[in-house]
Amino acid sequence: MKDTSQPASRKTKITRHTDLEVYQRAFSTAMNLFKLSKSFPAEEKYSLTDQCRRSSRSVAANITEAWRKRRYSASFVSKLNDAEGEAAETQTWLQFAVECGYVEAEVARPLYAEYDQIIAMLLTMQNHPENWCLTKR
Repeated sequence: MKDTSQPASRKTKITRHTDLEVYQRAFSTAMNLFKLSKSFPAEEKYSLTDQCRRSSRSVAANITEAWRKRRYSASFVSKLNDAEGEAAETQTWLQFAVECGYVEAEVARPLYAEYDQIIAMLLTMQNHPENWCLTKR
C-alpha cells in the first residue's frame, strides 16, 4: 500500500522550518526584495520601503511559527494563512513600487511570480495539514 501520509514531493525528512522549501523560497525572496528596496527614494523610507520589507519578512516568520505550532492543525493552518496574506500584501507593495516608478516592471515581475509560487505552496499545505502536522501517538 502506498504511503500517503507525507507529500509526494518530500525527498528528505523535514526536521526544522529551515528545511521547508517554502520557507527557503520565502526567505530568499524577502532578501531579494530587501536588496531591491535599497534603491527606493529616501522619502519612501517609512512607508513603501518599510512595508515591503516587513510584509516580505513576515512570510518567512509566519511559516516558522506555523511549523512550531503544527501540533494543532488549526493553529498550523492559521499561521500559514497569515503567511499567505503577507505574501499577497508584498505583491501589492511591489505593484506600488512599479507604478511609482521605483522599480522596472521587468525587475518586479520575477519577484511577483515567486510570491505566486509561494502562495500556491502555502495553499497546498493549508489544504492538507495532515501531511505536516504532528500526530497523536
